[in-house]
Amino acid sequence: MRIAIFTDTYVPDVNGVARTLSRWTGYLERTGVSSKLFAPEPSASDHPNLRTHSVERFASLPFFLYPECRLALPNPAYIRGALTRFQPDLIHVATPFNLGLYGIHYARKYNIPLIASYHTNFDQYLSFYHLQWMEKLLWRYMDWFHRDCKAIFVPSETTREQLAARSWEESRLKVWSRGVDQATFHPLVNRREHRGRNGIGEDAFLAFYAGRLAPEKDIETAIDAFSLFQGTVAPDAVFVIAGDGPSAQALKDRCAAKGVNAKFIGFADAGELQRWYASADVLLFPSPTETFGNVALEAMACGTPVLAANAGGVRDTVRDGENGLLRKQGDVGSFAEALEMLHGNADLRERMGRNAHAYSLSQSWDRIFDSLFASCTAIVAASGRGVPPIRERQIN
Repeated sequence: MRIAIFTDTYVPDVNGVARTLSRWTGYLERTGVSSKLFAPEPSASDHPNLRTHSVERFASLPFFLYPECRLALPNPAYIRGALTRFQPDLIHVATPFNLGLYGIHYARKYNIPLIASYHTNFDQYLSFYHLQWMEKLLWRYMDWFHRDCKAIFVPSETTREQLAARSWEESRLKVWSRGVDQATFHPLVNRREHRGRNGIGEDAFLAFYAGRLAPEKDIETAIDAFSLFQGTVAPDAVFVIAGDGPSAQALKDRCAAKGVNAKFIGFADAGELQRWYASADVLLFPSPTETFGNVALEAMACGTPVLAANAGGVRDTVRDGENGLLRKQGDVGSFAEALEMLHGNADLRERMGRNAHAYSLSQSWDRIFDSLFASCTAIVAASGRGVPPIRERQIN
């Protein structure tokens, strides 16, 4: 089977969609399945020579709601030629932007089976950017975009239920969960050394956040809750924030105004993230807009309990009182109380951490991709296209 993938974000972009697609193409390569991926070109000055025989790149501009996800400026003739040579049996569109539109166009025009993966709740972002008025238009577009997809793969059961509630056909909605690399994310760390190197005491309570620094992540709730907790319970507690994004400076200013002992470390690679996860007492992750929440599973693989908003796909991974704590989104007081509970009960933290790690061991990427590939194979087998190959149909 030959799969063409259209996406508006791909490695070296630092986000869950890009990393998941990179793992998907890696799985296909290991299993001997040919793939051709069409993606935007990142900043040429930072990442030269990213085009390979299996990845085609196009000039791009940042998307205003999510600058890390770029809007490609495709070359239609080039795409036609690449598809003519590649002869895909299946087209997979991963983002609903420019390149995704090209994928849909060719799938519809040449009767190639089409699937989509749904990664981001863009409708939930709108209120954080004062763009609520766009919601009806956005959903009208999303309904049209996914109309002809044989299957729509979503990251979590919660996301599947949300889309089914919008009258998307349940028979087409399939859960494509997320896994974690146990070789990269694990509990082993020299806690004293790592903390000491970063000026943090071995016994200080350490809360950690990892992810994009943007309004839809609601990091303000984390800062305000930590400020309340630090001021009334643990003056020596430390909050470490990994990542970057449009809210970075505003969040630094908020921490300074509230006297929060926060360290902003910017983007961290997987190895550095593992050391922080494993050295932390809790992952503090208040985002209400996640379709899955990869960082929650990464922290759990490192034996760290997660304190998260009881919203979105994270609640399918974090089980309240078992491997972490779930609190009402935006409720500063309840987040602060949960921090106090974890701070005052080391046995509870250790039990949740053990349960978190045990849960992560069941989330094998290969098992997840085996299931996804089986679905793709069934869709192609059931398509009964019976049409000439692309090159004989003179794409124009």
